[in-house]
Amino acid sequence: MTTLHAEQALIQSGWRANVRLTLSGGRITAVEPDAAAQPGDERHAMLVPAMPNLHSHAFQRAMAGLAERRHTGNDTFWSWRELMYRLALSMTPAQVQAVASQAYIEMLEAGFSRVGEFHYLHHDVTGQPYGDIAEMAAGVAAAASATGIGLTLLPVFYAHSSFGGAAPNDGQRRFINSVDRYATLLDGCRRVVKPLGTAVVGVAPHSLRAVTPEELRAVTALAPSAPIHIHIAEQMREVEDCVAWSGQRPIDWLLNHAPVGGRWCLVHATHMTEAETTRAAASRAVVGICPITEANLGDGVFNAPTFTAAGGRFGVGSDSNVQIGVADELRLLEYSQRLARQGRNVMAPPGGSTGRALYDEALQGGARALGAEFVGLSVGGPADLVSLAMQHAAFAGASGDALLDAWIFNAGNGGIDCVWVNGAKQVSGGRHKARDEIVPAFFKVMKELAA
Repeated sequence: MTTLHAEQALIQSGWRANVRLTLSGGRITAVEPDAAAQPGDERHAMLVPAMPNLHSHAFQRAMAGLAERRHTGNDTFWSWRELMYRLALSMTPAQVQAVASQAYIEMLEAGFSRVGEFHYLHHDVTGQPYGDIAEMAAGVAAAASATGIGLTLLPVFYAHSSFGGAAPNDGQRRFINSVDRYATLLDGCRRVVKPLGTAVVGVAPHSLRAVTPEELRAVTALAPSAPIHIHIAEQMREVEDCVAWSGQRPIDWLLNHAPVGGRWCLVHATHMTEAETTRAAASRAVVGICPITEANLGDGVFNAPTFTAAGGRFGVGSDSNVQIGVADELRLLEYSQRLARQGRNVMAPPGGSTGRALYDEALQGGARALGAEFVGLSVGGPADLVSLAMQHAAFAGASGDALLDAWIFNAGNGGIDCVWVNGAKQVSGGRHKARDEIVPAFFKVMKELAA
């Protein structure tokens, strides 16, 4: 049992002073506002709930900063994808585990506590399953175990290169499964995450271009109560190809042909009409926004104000992991709206804090998308917390919601002090406890991949 005392804490009822939280068995077992610190309490200036990261491709951390040289022609998402395929075709299970471990310690050091791993690198370099079909997934699970991050594993079903059941291309060979083989993979994923205790396994039809309507129905039926994640409407070419195939835009097609509801996460949803945006919000699906990756790939800007005004929920993810930060994703989400609308504090309610509005929405949406049972600092909830480094200049004179504004719009990752996941402190003084072991292994893999 651990007891923390915070001068300020954002608990379920709002900001309170002098809060004692008791952590036991991975849960918060007591929350006492207006309480004096007791001998043996671990003291902190400020505590907030840790953030879920609802969308990650961990292996792509190996590409961060290495795809910023312009091609001779027009450089787009699709040319970037060819570079990503080359990386995907070269990595061994051990290398994937080492890169995922690096990504996960960076997530924890940034204030994330659980990751939705959209995992589509399944087979060996020839495209054949390993002896254990879940070997690659086992590496992801091992990385989560080594770093202490919570895991929602989302094995991806990928069968086609484009709409209408087009044959996959050679660069996709490590991703491809039939529905029957995917069912076997899904069982393997459940097996390899079982030792983690709090892990969740969902399903992830990659996108409408990668599955047929029949396959979409079959795959989602394999997990009748689990999260369902799908890439959708990320690029205008995708929208145009979907219209050419079906006569409908991707969001409209999905809402017309699938039982989209609260278990669904629509990743990106960057290109929606106003009517689609309102329909998506009414469906109760969470939209997974990945502002840094969407900016890096030139995807576009999600219509967040219309979506939230219609009651829609969103969470944030680090996607390609080109840069990892809770504050960075939320800041860019707001700044992209300011640029698009030529205004300020777009995501805040009248008179409200932008940082608080962004943080609250991303907490709720991210938790729901990842199948997390509780969110927030409340009795019975998971002991997933962040303390901020109040010695950082950004926090001078700040309290309450202004602390979130200062973290998101000024301090960034430098504002993180400690991070707990399931009651275990994984980060202290901004540094993950296994950094000295994990970072050298990552450097070794990067040298191997560059050879």
